[in-house]
Amino acid sequence: MNALAATNRNFKLASRLLGLDSKLEKSLLIPFREIKVECTIPKDDGTLASFVGFRVQHDNARGPMKGGIRYHPEVDPDEVNALAQLMTWKTAVANIPYGGAKGGIGCDPGDLSISELERLTRVFTQKIHDLIGVHTDVPAPDMGTNPQTMAWILDEYSKFHGYSPAVVTGKPIDLGGSLGRDAATGRGVLFATEALLNEHGKTIAGQRFVVQGFGNVGSWAAQLISERGGKIVAASDITGAVKNSKGLDIPSLLKHVKENRGVKGFSGGDKIDPNTILVEDCDILIPAALGGVINRENANDIKAKFIIEAANHPTDPEADEILAKKGVVILPDIYANSGGVTVSYFEWVQNIQGFLWDEEKVNNELRTYMTNGFKGVKEMCKTHNCDLRMGAFTLGVNRVARATVLRGWEA
Repeated sequence: MNALAATNRNFKLASRLLGLDSKLEKSLLIPFREIKVECTIPKDDGTLASFVGFRVQHDNARGPMKGGIRYHPEVDPDEVNALAQLMTWKTAVANIPYGGAKGGIGCDPGDLSISELERLTRVFTQKIHDLIGVHTDVPAPDMGTNPQTMAWILDEYSKFHGYSPAVVTGKPIDLGGSLGRDAATGRGVLFATEALLNEHGKTIAGQRFVVQGFGNVGSWAAQLISERGGKIVAASDITGAVKNSKGLDIPSLLKHVKENRGVKGFSGGDKIDPNTILVEDCDILIPAALGGVINRENANDIKAKFIIEAANHPTDPEADEILAKKGVVILPDIYANSGGVTVSYFEWVQNIQGFLWDEEKVNNELRTYMTNGFKGVKEMCKTHNCDLRMGAFTLGVNRVARATVLRGWEA
């Protein structure tokens, strides 16, 4: 089942539990606007190259639309639609005043020079500048983009609309980025894990963790968890995987990854097949890489008691059912990885106020939002007698549905 089908399925299940009527259900699913633009740039050798850029703006009932821009060769319209919709529910679960959006450009950033990427980003911004904005749609980095990409968008947008730092988030600190943004998703994963374990009378200290995906989110989550006394017994990325039943030395692993651009070759543990990482023996599994990695093929072999979804859509619906029967508790992506968008919201707030918070304030506010988010999800679980995924979906969908009705938008 692809990401869009799975997201629609979860939405429909939540909608049934909430008793939404079919007209409202339909209007919540249809995207507000889909934008597709041609971006033609001169390459460094003087030839012209054309790329397709797009933006799906899903819903703005609760506030400006929010979501990443990815640069990736296979940008699938269905996937972007699913991710835009997920952002609508995610911002509602986090209780921040945004709707959902997603976009990107079909290109391989590795094949383009820095100056070509800059030209492409600026042309894309020229094409969509009147459709994004501080109170309309606020992009952020995603796969293949970074704070520099956001700086180019900000600069190009500002040529048309005057200096507007709040038009994008995930910016460099020097241009109005927020302290703590880099670690935000990983730190949110930590707070989410603490909230879940607390519910089960446990703490992070002494628990054994496996982290699949050692990019920004996975590496920050691993670092923060190990600082809290959690044992990371295995970690993997695109280059390879490593395990150590006594616990990996995370500071050494982070240093190795920085120097060697990957986990491969780390001497502080035994090399293992990256494909088996998900079924390694542990208490808590954190998938922090791509979607669809936990499926019916491997779900039966998973030994973890808890799964914290740091990636978007890592668990297939079929795997969900298998794991539920085994009694595995899954903390769903739309809550577990919402730390990033929450701190993006703090960045936007700081830009609008023209007032920079210190890092301690950012982290304390994030803890409050993540803790309150978990309480909200648990309340929905009790009300509708459902698992955490449906608890999160019903919470998000209900908030968006209420805003839609209050604004008089229902069909």
